[in-house]
Amino acid sequence: MTHDTGRTADHPVDGLFLDRWSPRAFTGEAMPHETLLTLFEAARWAPSAANGQPWRFVYGHRGTEAFERILATLDDGNRRWAPNASVLAVIVSQTHRTNAGGELRPAYTHAFDTGAAWGYLALQARLSGYHAHAMGGIDRTKATADLGIPEGFRVEAGLAIGKLAAKETLPEDLMKREVPSGRKPVAEFVSEGRFAP
Repeated sequence: MTHDTGRTADHPVDGLFLDRWSPRAFTGEAMPHETLLTLFEAARWAPSAANGQPWRFVYGHRGTEAFERILATLDDGNRRWAPNASVLAVIVSQTHRTNAGGELRPAYTHAFDTGAAWGYLALQARLSGYHAHAMGGIDRTKATADLGIPEGFRVEAGLAIGKLAAKETLPEDLMKREVPSGRKPVAEFVSEGRFAP
């Protein structure tokens, strides 16, 4: 199956999975708050261990102080293009939780579960006519301090959401990279019975 993006699936999947990618070129147009809430609603329904729902999102719409505060936590490479996003966010996970006996214990799947929530949000973004780009390049110490993230929570990634712009709006080096990326074949990450490196 080949999609309009040029991506090809080796096995049948819905086209939405091939349509989702992480662009850097955004138009900068305002995103209706209700649309953003729809993306967070999709994240809400992600599965999580013991229904712990450890994900948190701190966001800011473009043109607000919250947006600028989040932008300042991104690394230099991401700050080159992220100002044109409609919304910036920081994805946070709760690393510990209290069990039924009142004991604070590590939530071993916090990052795994939060990743599922991010995935749901990203797919809903495409269904809503937007693209979402998660970013590992973020100053986690600065984000924790500047956004008031308490102990027991960890910054996982930054997030940019917006409408796709022409790649020519990017600096030349980024413009060359502005294409949906490929993926490893299934056989490289799946094995039956025993782990295969």
